[in-house]
Amino acid sequence: MTSVVTAGGISVTIRGAVVDESETVLDRLVSDGVPRSLTSRNARLWGPDAAPLAARRLGWLGLPETSRSLRDRLAGLVGDARGAGLDRVVLAASGGTALAADAICRTAGAGLTILDTTDPHEVSGVLAGDLDRTLVVVADDGAEAAALRRVFGRAFSEAGLRGADLARRFVVVAEEGADLERAARETGHHLVLAEPDVDGRFGALGARALVPAMLAGVDADVLLDEAARFAAALRQPYDNPALALGAALGSSALGARDKLVIADLGSGLAGFAAWAEQLVAGAMGKDGKGLLPVVVESVDSPGFELTDDLRRIVLGRRPDEPGPGREAGVTVAGPLGAQFLLWEYAVAVACRVIGVDPFAEPDVGESRESTAALLRSEEGAAPTVLRRPPELVEGAVEVHAPEDALRGARTLAEALETLLADVQDGGYLAVLAYLSRQGDAAAAEVRPLLAARGADVRKRAVPVTFGWGPRYLHTAGQYHKGGPPGGAFLQITGAVTEDVPVPGRPYTLGELHLAQAFGDLRVLRSLGRPAVRLHLRDRAEGIAQLTRALG
Repeated sequence: MTSVVTAGGISVTIRGAVVDESETVLDRLVSDGVPRSLTSRNARLWGPDAAPLAARRLGWLGLPETSRSLRDRLAGLVGDARGAGLDRVVLAASGGTALAADAICRTAGAGLTILDTTDPHEVSGVLAGDLDRTLVVVADDGAEAAALRRVFGRAFSEAGLRGADLARRFVVVAEEGADLERAARETGHHLVLAEPDVDGRFGALGARALVPAMLAGVDADVLLDEAARFAAALRQPYDNPALALGAALGSSALGARDKLVIADLGSGLAGFAAWAEQLVAGAMGKDGKGLLPVVVESVDSPGFELTDDLRRIVLGRRPDEPGPGREAGVTVAGPLGAQFLLWEYAVAVACRVIGVDPFAEPDVGESRESTAALLRSEEGAAPTVLRRPPELVEGAVEVHAPEDALRGARTLAEALETLLADVQDGGYLAVLAYLSRQGDAAAAEVRPLLAARGADVRKRAVPVTFGWGPRYLHTAGQYHKGGPPGGAFLQITGAVTEDVPVPGRPYTLGELHLAQAFGDLRVLRSLGRPAVRLHLRDRAEGIAQLTRALG
């Protein structure tokens, strides 16, 4: 059975049993008047407790029109930057803002350097670039962006910039009245006011993501036109692809298929799957409910095989080869601007279906508070349980685990197999790599290798996700703590050979990076989640050794 819903340049195709499951939910959504209520910004759609926050977070529905003012608002700034030769744009941000800007620029072929990390190796690589051509956009006030603003300020000062010349190397995007907005005015930074009723998770078409993209040369009107053409369909009870997708996501989360495996097949939307991952995990993963997004490398990668707890989504087109195990449950196609709006609407609908507040982040703060406590500690180091010597050392890799967790494993390969064996039936393994996305990119190869090894060890597929730290804290991190408690975790940290001080703070980027890793690990273990940390004494050799151990 196949259902195809098309409107405004978007096509959502649903196949197999998911059609019947989602249509039951879809009928209920229609009878409840959800399409009209959502587009009318009814904040009570997610219940009375969620209404106060939702009333301040529904501005994303109007962004296809309201964001058009950015062209005129930025015209002078873009012209001045180009005239001054500032054509290297660096974005210091986190979460959905960074991932949306990344997808926009990569899809458009525009150059934008994303820094949503505190890894000193990655930051050093960016600092070593041409500072004479660099303009830094600061789009949030999280730990990463705050530290990077200080680091780049010092770098510009050491390069000879002073006063107004130094201040104008920064563009701050912030809400009026926010601490970051006040700081920008005091320091003389360029300031672009962000929407007061849009957050980073649902704000792909808002100022925080579009300002850095436009400074990097993207024509935002193209994206907004794509979204506007699709927006007309959102009020419709039928022929509404976003409502159909929301029903499919919601019915999956209500049922047994609570893992959403996402693969790209010719969508042309570079980086979009990572943005969708943060939206689904962060909005839906709370109160013990939600969908775990599992982004895989391709439809042929380990982890895309159809199992009882997976719902598969293909971005682009359906795999050519028919038959069992190849038919995707859902296929989504369409241009980037419309896809942003499609998924935001669909996830908001799915949150209503499963009964969670899409805009709350009740568990994100735990890791942030744990990190802050570590940075405030007199020793400036991890708590005792994390300072214990490794349970196992093999070559360049240390294996750190709670006592008896490795159950006598004597090699790295055995330790990994023990962790895979500890994944609950219906659970998942999350790889959390506190490394450089640039210099240590090969670490991402661990995901498919672990998925393949897990299938061998367990004799059934084990969903394996991969996230860079601290990026994942703002994406899947909410799900890890607030979603269904089936996760096991493999954290990877690496030796720091080139650290970066944070001006005005009693710690370096390397110390902040490690505190973020330890802080999250402490929270995960306090929740009873199986969690093992690998520390790479030599990053390159450690990654190579890890991939060899997984064969």
